[in-house]
Amino acid sequence: MRPFLALAIFLAYALALLQPAHAFEVISVPEDVNAVNLSEIVEIVPGTDGRVQLSTAPDADGIIRRIEVLASERGTNPSFALFALRNDSDQQIERLLVAPFYRLPASGVFQPDLGSARVNAVTPSAGIRPVKLTDPESDVFEVTLDPGATVTLVAELSSGSLPELYLWQVNAYRDYVNSFTLFRGVVLGVASLAAVFLTIMFVVKGRGVFPATAAFAWAVLAYLLIDFGILGRLFGLSADGLQPLRAAAEAGIATTLAGFLFIYLNLHRWHLRFVHLALGLSALFLALFAFAFFQPAIAATISRLVLAMLGLSGFFLILLLALRGYDRAVLLVPTWIIFIAWLFYSWLVISGQVTNDVAQPAVGGGLVLVIMLLGFTAVQHAFAEGQVSIGTLSEVERRALALTGSGDFVFDWNIDRDRVTVSDELTTRLGEKRGALRGAIKRWLDRVHPDDRDRFRTAFDTLVELRRGKVSADMRLAGHDGNYRSFRMRVKPVLGGDGQVNRIVGTLQDVTEDRASRERLLHDAVHDSLTGLPNRQLFLDRLDRSLVRARQPNGVKPAVFLIDIDRFMELEERIGHSAADSVLLAISRRIARLMRPLDTVARISGDQFAVILANEQAAGKIAENAEQIRKALKAPFNFGDRDLTISASIGVTIYDGNPAEAGDVLRDAELAMYYAKRLGGDRIEAYRASARSIASYSRASEEDLERGMRQGELHVQYQPIMNISSGRIVAAEALMRWTHPTRGIVNPDEFVPLAERSGQIEKLGRLAFEQSAAQVRDWMSTIGLGEEFFVSVNLSPVQLATETLLGDMRNLVSQDRSLAAHLKLEITESQAMNNPEHSAYMLEALRSLGLGLALDDFGTGHSSLSYLHRFPFDTIKIPAAFVRMGAEAGFPHTQTPIIRAVAAMAEELDMLVIAEGAETLDEVERLRQLNVKLVQGFAFGPVLTGPELAKKLLAQVGR
Repeated sequence: MRPFLALAIFLAYALALLQPAHAFEVISVPEDVNAVNLSEIVEIVPGTDGRVQLSTAPDADGIIRRIEVLASERGTNPSFALFALRNDSDQQIERLLVAPFYRLPASGVFQPDLGSARVNAVTPSAGIRPVKLTDPESDVFEVTLDPGATVTLVAELSSGSLPELYLWQVNAYRDYVNSFTLFRGVVLGVASLAAVFLTIMFVVKGRGVFPATAAFAWAVLAYLLIDFGILGRLFGLSADGLQPLRAAAEAGIATTLAGFLFIYLNLHRWHLRFVHLALGLSALFLALFAFAFFQPAIAATISRLVLAMLGLSGFFLILLLALRGYDRAVLLVPTWIIFIAWLFYSWLVISGQVTNDVAQPAVGGGLVLVIMLLGFTAVQHAFAEGQVSIGTLSEVERRALALTGSGDFVFDWNIDRDRVTVSDELTTRLGEKRGALRGAIKRWLDRVHPDDRDRFRTAFDTLVELRRGKVSADMRLAGHDGNYRSFRMRVKPVLGGDGQVNRIVGTLQDVTEDRASRERLLHDAVHDSLTGLPNRQLFLDRLDRSLVRARQPNGVKPAVFLIDIDRFMELEERIGHSAADSVLLAISRRIARLMRPLDTVARISGDQFAVILANEQAAGKIAENAEQIRKALKAPFNFGDRDLTISASIGVTIYDGNPAEAGDVLRDAELAMYYAKRLGGDRIEAYRASARSIASYSRASEEDLERGMRQGELHVQYQPIMNISSGRIVAAEALMRWTHPTRGIVNPDEFVPLAERSGQIEKLGRLAFEQSAAQVRDWMSTIGLGEEFFVSVNLSPVQLATETLLGDMRNLVSQDRSLAAHLKLEITESQAMNNPEHSAYMLEALRSLGLGLALDDFGTGHSSLSYLHRFPFDTIKIPAAFVRMGAEAGFPHTQTPIIRAVAAMAEELDMLVIAEGAETLDEVERLRQLNVKLVQGFAFGPVLTGPELAKKLLAQVGR
């Protein structure tokens, strides 16, 4: 048994000799050095089955011992740090062995060391066992060395690495820790104030750049609280527990800085792709933030790389925009250069090229400096955009007063804050509570009529994109009761100091009534203003549609009636214009009552009505309908204290496939009507071959008129307008005359209606104006017309209703601007009232060209005196019916006060009054007594040609 026991002891001793031997560099602990860096001499060895065996450094007697150190916890196999210390003095010394949890220097970019507990326990080869002290930022052990002793220390490591290990004098270490307290307090105080200040600025100014800058400041503050150990002490977190928070803080710094750059430079306005890119990066940054709590080291690696790329790419982007003159980028250049310098210094620290004690605090202080610079940049830009020059304050007030006086409503969309502000008066107009219309643009869009929303949105997007221009468009807004009111929006963009649109400002004008007027105008364009029936244009359009349907298989062929009131002009002269209009209105109602829903009744001229029977095929039924109309019109009209009886001539045509045009079908009915008149009137006639002679004569007359205008047979003569006080010719009225080669002088009462029926009235009116303008131009160059002299030219209703009139007048006047002062257009009262909305528009346009406007036949229609204010007339013409006096009693007793009142009213309105139709000197004398100064008529002689009038004008000036 003894041999076996001896063999086992021998083998154990041999195995012990086979353990690796460790040669230590013994560090002599100096008395006058505050700290000794042991990081370079420490030897890290892995444990074996939770233990380590080693040979100690030789003691004072040169003896080397073998010792074995076990792990402090069973079942673990940590690594061990080995080093030796020697006390060369004759006194016992105490030192602190310090291993910081986290060190930024040399922490690395890839898989960085984010801090952890470093040393669990320290075992000496001899002497007093080191005691672990409580410290929030480091593992600290109190080491006692006896005089002259050499002690080998074995430190059990909590992690596989030991970045830094120092041996400190006790008081020196306390002074070292306290030396950074003031610095950390200042840095944390500045960072906290910056974060709070920027947050408050967002509340006050509402600019988007402030929350972005404040978010970056809060992220830096969180990083500093972790780095300075304050967050760990507050929540009792271990060094390992701070790793995910430290990684999340670094991710927050990268994320918020990217958000600041995007918002401050307004990259979302440069292109829609930047918005999509920002949304994608936001999702990735949020994922990175969450990932930090699972893999802190990898998340910190990504954050540090992103921060570096953000600094470089941001620098080139800012430089590019600054070179293009973008104000925001120019302001950011100095700050970003300092940020690039901070990044470079941080890289030196992280990579281990700078490892001094102030390296890590300097990185935190540099971050606070970047916060301050970014905050100053944001504040400077925000207040620079909001400045109002004192020198222009009075102009601003003046414009505000003008806006208040206009009655328009203010519209202001702050794009950065996405807030719409409008006048409280608009809220009241829509029946809403105060402030109900303020808020985001989306809330405003919800009030806009669905048909207007896309146009509204597109217009604003265009203003923001182009950064110039203005919008003037109508839109409809919903009121509290759900009804829509129309508003005309006039807005334009306001550019900030960076050249970008930061708000859209303008006015809203309530145009609900104007819109209704325009709708009435559109209605009046195709309807008769007196009766409300379709006019000739709309009638022909409906007839044309009926003809299209008739040409289809089994199509119903329409029948057309043309109804003309017999001797209506005589009736009008007998009862007056107003009463005649009442009769026409009654006639329209009687005809309309006899029609079925699909039939059409229209008033196509003064005393002519047309009917389309859309569903009647039998000739007998058609004749019966025509007879019902004739009898209905034959019935007496009750007018005041007497009854009026009228009759009508009705022409009937049934469409049989020819002619093809609606106008020709109506012409057939017109010929049948003329045939009925030739037979005495008050009868119904269908279109037949015998009417062709009438048609041939009518066509021949139309061709004659067209030829006459082409060959110069129609020419203008002039009726002088006399100032009866001075006996001088002060103006003239242009009258068209036709000298036919075979028929001689053709009466205007014959060729003017012919021109209206054949559609040549517009050409005829243009001819009259051109000849008058040419004559006036000739007189201006040869005679030298006085400023008061003018020539008046009559306008037909067709001319006034066409838009081409403006173009014709503009072309003539543009040749000689002074010509317009000597030309005046005459419009009858009934013409102006036929379509008041359109007439007002046309007359204002003509007046803007410098042309004079005369209201002819004043007092014979159904207008009110308010239209003298609404229409821009400068002359009133009293009709001949008021001027002529009877052979026995002179002026009727009612005419004298009327003429006197008109003359007085015109003088008060600063308008000219011309009495026309004076045929005797007695009438002229009576007009003189009534204070009428301008008179025209045959009392002064017949109408004159241009040369004849020129002689009289020359005689007046003594030539």
